[in-house]
Amino acid sequence: MSRALLCIVLLLAATPGLHVVAETKARKAVVTAMKPEQLADFDDQPKAIQTIITTALKLTERNLTYTYASANPDRGGMDCSGTMYHVLRKEGITDTPRQSDHICGWVMKKSSFTRTKDVHSFDHEVFAALRPGDLLFWSGTYEAGKRENPVTHVMLYLGKRASDGKPVIFGASDGRSYEGQRRCGVSVFDFRVPSAKSKSALYGFGPIPGMRPSAVNSKPKEEIRKATLPTES
Repeated sequence: MSRALLCIVLLLAATPGLHVVAETKARKAVVTAMKPEQLADFDDQPKAIQTIITTALKLTERNLTYTYASANPDRGGMDCSGTMYHVLRKEGITDTPRQSDHICGWVMKKSSFTRTKDVHSFDHEVFAALRPGDLLFWSGTYEAGKRENPVTHVMLYLGKRASDGKPVIFGASDGRSYEGQRRCGVSVFDFRVPSAKSKSALYGFGPIPGMRPSAVNSKPKEEIRKATLPTES
C-alpha cells in the first residue's frame, strides 16, 4: 500500500461518522417477470394503482439483481426499500422515504396501517383488508440495529394470479422464491407468510399514501378467497 493511500485510510478511520465499506460482487440475477394481465382483478383497480403495478412489473423484465444500498436500476440492481423508493418516486410520490422502517412509518402517519401480530397464514381474516398496490412490511429479516420501528423489509402486493388465485408480491430480494425456485433480484415472488418458528415476521401492511384515500380508517368486510399456501420458515 502506498504512503498516500495509507494516509487516506487512516484519515477515514479517524473521522467520526465515516465508514469504509468493502464492495462485494453482486450475485447473478435470477428473476421472474410478469405482465399485468396475468393478475386477477387488475382491471378493477384504480388507475393510479394500475400505473404503479405496471411500472413495477416493467422492472422485472430488466434482469436486475439484488444490490444493497441501491435505488437506481441503472446500477444493475436495487435493494428492497430502494426498489419501492424508485417505483413510487418515478410515479410522482416524491415524499417516499428511502429506508424500509421509514416507509412503514410514512404509511402509518399518512395512510392506514393493519398490524399483523401473530399472523402466520394467508387464510387469516386480517387479509380481507389487503388490496393490490398495498405495501407489505416484515421485521426480523436481518439484524438492523436501532430503528424507527422493527421493520427491515418491504414489498408491494400485486394481488392474485389469474391462473390459480395464489397471491404474489413484487420487490427485491436475495432468497425469496417463486414457484418453489429461489430468486435473486427485482422480481415477482410468492407471497408466503412466515411461520411461528421463523426469525422473521410479517409486521403489517397498508395502502400507499394518497393512492386509496377512502381506505383510511375503513374496515373492508368482503370475504377473502382462500388459497392453500405453505408458510415461509
